[in-house]
Amino acid sequence: MADTPEAETPDEGQRSPLSPALIATLVAVPVVVIGVFIAFAAFKFSTRPDSGPIPVDEYSTAQGEDAQKCPAFLDALPETLGDYGGKSVDGTTVRWSMDGSDPIVVRCGVARPEGLAPTSGLQVIDAIQWFMTDTVDGRGQAYVSVDHRPYVAMWLPSGSGNAPITDVSTLIAQKLTRAPLDFGK
Repeated sequence: MADTPEAETPDEGQRSPLSPALIATLVAVPVVVIGVFIAFAAFKFSTRPDSGPIPVDEYSTAQGEDAQKCPAFLDALPETLGDYGGKSVDGTTVRWSMDGSDPIVVRCGVARPEGLAPTSGLQVIDAIQWFMTDTVDGRGQAYVSVDHRPYVAMWLPSGSGNAPITDVSTLIAQKLTRAPLDFGK
């Protein structure tokens, strides 16, 4: 066979143009990544923990001489509970807030919890017996102290830790009257 002439080679300084498909891919990938990030952020903020009522806000209140102890008790609550601050008092309700979370809520003078029975599981914190009344998945738990009067309800958002309920328990023991458990017979 005869020698064939060398194939022509493009000039070293010239580049071949990028194909339209490659250019479209290089543009589309960052746009998709940004779109997914925006969608994730929108979903995260639409399912924030404060997306519904806090159970203790809806508890009925009790009347009577025990309820007269509430103002002094609420005034004695600290300005901060754990990492939550900005204590605000509205009637018989106190709230402490923290960015990105439900507030911690304490209500004094709520009615006896309907579900409290001799077989109820109680949690003892700093010598105060608490009855868990509500749990909202991903948001928190509500408790009512049941061995002092007046009854005190407390909402603890997820991640608030044990310090807030311990501090409130200490204050209940100091300021409110111990009473027997009332099973509503």
